[in-house]
Amino acid sequence: LRNQFVQKAREYLLSQDFTEIETPYFSSPTPEGSRDFVVPSRMYPGKFFALPQSPQQYKQLLMVAAFERYFQLARCFRDEDLRADRGFEHTQIDIETSFLTREEIMELDEAMITYAVEAVGGKIKEKPFPRFTYKEAMERFGADKFDLRTEEDKKNGLLAFAWVTEFPFFEKADDGSWTFTHNPFSMPAPEHLEWHLRGENVGEIITQQYDLVCNGYEVGGGSVRAHRPEILAATFRIMGYSEEKIRSDFGHMIDAMKFGAPPHGGIAHGVERMIMILTGETYLREVVAFPQTASGRTSVMNAPVEIPSSAMKELGLKVDNVNKE
Repeated sequence: LRNQFVQKAREYLLSQDFTEIETPYFSSPTPEGSRDFVVPSRMYPGKFFALPQSPQQYKQLLMVAAFERYFQLARCFRDEDLRADRGFEHTQIDIETSFLTREEIMELDEAMITYAVEAVGGKIKEKPFPRFTYKEAMERFGADKFDLRTEEDKKNGLLAFAWVTEFPFFEKADDGSWTFTHNPFSMPAPEHLEWHLRGENVGEIITQQYDLVCNGYEVGGGSVRAHRPEILAATFRIMGYSEEKIRSDFGHMIDAMKFGAPPHGGIAHGVERMIMILTGETYLREVVAFPQTASGRTSVMNAPVEIPSSAMKELGLKVDNVNKE
């Protein structure tokens, strides 16, 4: 089923003139909401690669480089707490496109999901997918991930997709500073752009973010991106970044945008979670060939493991104060 679903999604995107492009696995840490998995460098002692939480920055750079319609089956790595519907690594159908409005991106994506789901026998409750603002979702369901199915719908195996839009851009972190709710690379709503640039009324700024939910799960998330350097820089200033840190962490993005980035946006869908919903499973491990255990180990290789002291020495690493099981 997974193979068929992925192939149908790819088939649809190729029919819409998208180009499949792979982006690097070895990258730098990014502020995307989770902890990074890091890889030590033998050639540069004391320095580390980070495995990508998503191809976010790379796909935006592809838009600057005039690849107007990109997608890939991207492997993503996130060191976050495990749940029934979440693991350390997953594959996502990753999409980015230039010169489309938010509405056009959502319509294109909805057509792809509908095509792929129905091609593998899935039954969709309502088309076009209903839409709710974040405020409406919270008032009606008490959450931005909700289940629109009746008991009869559940018996019939229906898939109740819905869009959620108009999210707050920022929320307060535990330390009292502002942080992003979804994606720091998003564009604020047009009517809030001046607030954003001036750092005013931060808690009221709405972002052009959109999530796709199905049967109580988030199955996709995307946004119209900030394609002007001053907008991206303003986001990180609101979050308390110094000019030096903005330059060191995102100078490559800001420099690229100065050449003239087109308006662009995109979305990504977790493949494993989609298959979990299509099959009616409640645990991600049931739809993964080599799942992780609940304790965060790989089920076959029993990783993570210790590596030989010679390899540690070659990498310039030393581990102190480890509590062994």
